Amino acid sequence: MASPKKSPAKPKPVRVAIIGTGGMANRHVELYRQIPGVEIVGGCDVDRARVEDFCARHGIPATGAYTDARALLRDVPCDAVSNVTPDAFHAALSIQALKAGKHVLCEKPLGLNHAETRRMVAAAKKAGTVAMVNFSYRDWSALQAMAVRVGQGELGELRHVEASYLQTWLTAPIWGDWRTTPAWLWRLSTGHGSKGVLGDVGVHIVDFATFPAGPLKSVYCQLKTFPKASRNRIGEYQLDANDSAVLNVEFANGALGTIHTTRWATGHPNRLALKLHGTLGALSFDSDLGTDVYRACTGRDAATATWREVRAKPTPNNHSRFISAIRTGRPEQPDFARGSEVQRVLDACFESSAAGRPVRI
Repeated sequence: MASPKKSPAKPKPVRVAIIGTGGMANRHVELYRQIPGVEIVGGCDVDRARVEDFCARHGIPATGAYTDARALLRDVPCDAVSNVTPDAFHAALSIQALKAGKHVLCEKPLGLNHAETRRMVAAAKKAGTVAMVNFSYRDWSALQAMAVRVGQGELGELRHVEASYLQTWLTAPIWGDWRTTPAWLWRLSTGHGSKGVLGDVGVHIVDFATFPAGPLKSVYCQLKTFPKASRNRIGEYQLDANDSAVLNVEFANGALGTIHTTRWATGHPNRLALKLHGTLGALSFDSDLGTDVYRACTGRDAATATWREVRAKPTPNNHSRFISAIRTGRPEQPDFARGSEVQRVLDACFESSAAGRPVRI
């Protein structure tokens, strides 16, 4: 007689608390709830009304609503936290959670500068828990597939890279009127913790380009802030953060490239593009065409400059990788070390722009 089949083992439960309950926190909850065995057990925000509304909206017990992160970490039984607070609080709260023995998924940028992120990396190493940064475009299967092909040497030696991240919210009210909305105005003001377009979305495109192409050797960056209001001020917001960034870069493998980003890209709500050219072939991606589709000119096609569309197979998203790392103990991408590496590039960009010269990384 055949032995009865065993039922699939239930995944190890993972309890997650969300620190910072603004708009992006809702996306974290949505992604966690797609993973079997993950429970959202608490939320924390300095705004009592906001955290209570967040918990009620997502079915989190009212006893899980906190305005003090230290109290949440002490009193709420949780295994992990998502740090979805504004940039200036990423380091302190992540380190606090790590010291409390929690696994941490932190929003980007990992910190405000490289020195700060190095402390975060050290805290993660000492804690021995999973510490990852949410470079959310790692979720796109096309990028993952392109990185694999480059890593396997299919393009030969890389020679030239083009990468861009274009947004239009300063020229079109597609996400609301930035002139009257604090959620957008703070992103234009260094006094409110903004590092401009470079820190906000430039961090994404630097990761997006260097994930498949490899680390940078040097950068020559130009940052610019354009006039947007009388005396460049709206209420309490001084509009002095950079709006556009252009990086001329050299990769450690010798390739040259350009990486640029702006909020003035009329016609592009949120477009990322990447081209990788090597001695044996090339790959090209444009998010306006889809996040699981890219084009390849490789092998025999390189001789005739023929491009073919490729549909990438689905890959796990960051939240799934985070939970998998917790359950298995195997490291997953992108970790705090990667977030710190990207922050080092951003620091070099600010230094380069201020000095008007290239900076080695």
